Amino acid sequence: MVRISAIFIAICMVLIAASVGFVVYLRFGLTGAESFLIGLGVLTALAVYNAVAARSRDRAEVSDQIATISRGSADLARQLAEFGRQLATVETKVDSMVDKALASAQPLAAEIEELSTLVKQLADTVAAHESALSGVAGRERIAPVAVAAALSAPPVSSAGIATSDAAAAPVAAAPLASTVAAFSGLDQAGIVAAIASAIEGSRIDLYLQPIVTLPQRKVRYYEALSRLKADNGEMVAAAEFIRFAEAGGLMPKLDNLSLLRCVQVVRRLLLKNRDIGLFCNLSAATLADASFPPLLQFIEANRAIAPSLVFEFTQSAVRAMGPIEHESLAALAERGFRFSMDNLTDLRIEPRELTERGFRFVKAPAALLLNRIGAVSTDIHPADLSDLLGRFGIDLIADHIEAETTVVDLLDYDLRFGQGLLFSPPRPVRAEALQGVEPAKPEAADQGKRDAAAPPRAGTLAQLARAGSGRT
Repeated sequence: MVRISAIFIAICMVLIAASVGFVVYLRFGLTGAESFLIGLGVLTALAVYNAVAARSRDRAEVSDQIATISRGSADLARQLAEFGRQLATVETKVDSMVDKALASAQPLAAEIEELSTLVKQLADTVAAHESALSGVAGRERIAPVAVAAALSAPPVSSAGIATSDAAAAPVAAAPLASTVAAFSGLDQAGIVAAIASAIEGSRIDLYLQPIVTLPQRKVRYYEALSRLKADNGEMVAAAEFIRFAEAGGLMPKLDNLSLLRCVQVVRRLLLKNRDIGLFCNLSAATLADASFPPLLQFIEANRAIAPSLVFEFTQSAVRAMGPIEHESLAALAERGFRFSMDNLTDLRIEPRELTERGFRFVKAPAALLLNRIGAVSTDIHPADLSDLLGRFGIDLIADHIEAETTVVDLLDYDLRFGQGLLFSPPRPVRAEALQGVEPAKPEAADQGKRDAAAPPRAGTLAQLARAGSGRT
């Protein structure tokens, strides 16, 4: 359009100049050359005038555009200032909401402390029941009605099937042997009674062993390990007394106590580092026990720490799980908790099945991965196991690492995490970290019974305690 206008103006100027030349030639009698020069001069003047006028118009348009841009910049500056004020207001509101959330969490901490006392009372009563069933002398503090109720409810096996009274005896038919000095001179029934007494007397201490990243060796998780403090002061590792606790049906009580402490430890860890997690060992017997529904209510109340708390099961327990255990696992997975499988005896693993059940970690002994304990029964080379599990969202952790040479060999396996005495031995949890979780002392049993008879406090945690007390 602009080009057409320019052409039209040029034609008009040529016509005007030619007209002026003809007029001068005809009217004033000038020669043809003079008329041509006059017409050319007129054309030149018109061209100069048009150029000056066009430049003036361009300048005016540029000035208008600059003014428009200036007004837009001023508007943008005002909008940015308004946005800054609104952002400051939002930050103030967020800080206020965080303060309110912290203030509202304080009553929950008080409820947890109240729950610890009530759960201790529950543990005392259940321990007395099982001691009476095992025929151990000196365990006759249970009321007759409570004993009858305990005898009327047959225990549930790890496969989820109720056993008979004979099969439900706290001590298995096949005797177990112990090489621990604290259990020397005791038969299987005596060892079970000693473990029950330790649980009742809150002599199960919690130890933490770090799980570090490889090769940086930065602490990423901790594993909670139980240690039994014997009457002679000896600390007995879980590997030495767990099999007796399983034979005596004490695992649900032991897991309940450990879980309460693990929750308190996780909360303390998260105050210092939001990236730290904790592995808490559970048995399959707990998943199938009648105490699991109330325990699930307690876990539901603490689902905020689900990303930092991992429940760990042995490989043999995972393989022996039945429908009831799978249902309990699904209930935990629905609440955001993840699982780990440890104590591997072979590498026959189905990653897809584990992922569907909520397992996100697998712990394998370093000697098993490096094929140092005999032939490894598996369809995949151990060096490729980490990549295989990683494709299904599972991290492989090498444990029982005790030498630097082992770490060097494992680096070729593309492992992300390691655990073992090389990095740190298990260390006891400080008493302040378990504040509000430690059960009451045995001599406070009478006071505990009076407290149980009092009206319970309102809230989810109090309901859990009441539900647990009702089972006894």
